[in-house]
Amino acid sequence: MFDFRLKVFYTAAKQKSFSRAAEELFISQPAVSKHIRILEDNFKVKLFVRQGSKISLTTDGKVLFRYSEEIFSLYRKLQFEMDKGAQKNSGHLKLGASTTITQYVLPNILARFHKQYPDIQITLMNGNTQQIELALLQKEIELGVIEGRTKKAELKYIPFMKDEIVLLTRKDNPQVQDGEIDLETLKKIPLAIREFGSGTLQVIKHYLKTQHLSLADLNVDLQLGSTEGIKTYMQKTSCFAFLSLNSVLEELQRDELTVVELPGSAIHRFFHFITPHGNKEQLAEMFMDFVFKNFPLKGSK
Repeated sequence: MFDFRLKVFYTAAKQKSFSRAAEELFISQPAVSKHIRILEDNFKVKLFVRQGSKISLTTDGKVLFRYSEEIFSLYRKLQFEMDKGAQKNSGHLKLGASTTITQYVLPNILARFHKQYPDIQITLMNGNTQQIELALLQKEIELGVIEGRTKKAELKYIPFMKDEIVLLTRKDNPQVQDGEIDLETLKKIPLAIREFGSGTLQVIKHYLKTQHLSLADLNVDLQLGSTEGIKTYMQKTSCFAFLSLNSVLEELQRDELTVVELPGSAIHRFFHFITPHGNKEQLAEMFMDFVFKNFPLKGSK
């Protein structure tokens, strides 16, 4: 019972809400409050500061939260080792991935992984690159898969798949001549771009810098937080967009979109796994090993 109360406390602290903790744990909100109260009576300290519907950790609450993280990490490692001894693979991997990878790369990988390891549960968080990095640093996930160029000192970046960013528009766009454009034309054409924080946008900004340009030099028509939204918008307008080649393979096959050649070299990047330095989660390591072993043509090793 103590372990469950600790889980209730930990979930409430992570969610910063008793009601959201109740939803995640499939118990009532009064039950969450009761478990927290029993913990506070047991330790004879206050764990949360309550301000209306908002909660925050007290100094003692922060201490308990830190030890709770260590306890649950040890439990996961213990379960992994026991399962390995019993020649069984189970557990729960919290994975986070940026939008392009979630939609166009991971489905095939996850399907094959689940077929081989049906007892391993995976929860997938979707967000842009900055959001996934933050979620990993805040220990909301155990493994991230991102597409951006920026690197944080607290995280380890492991490349696993090469990608290319291409400039696209609809096949019959009258603004396209000979399938290529120069820099002066690039500055004038209407563009749809991803939202700030997107890994794709980071790569585009780096490319523009190599051409002595910035986003401010371009004619940005709109920003969207969805690759699918940008593709749909392009097909109904004369707009152009920079997108991952992995995200438009079907549209290129159907001749709905066309690639426009840009000045300079191709815009290549790597997708990366990201993990905290010095913190090895066995299920995360197992998932990465599976990817490198089963998708060798896409790996960078």
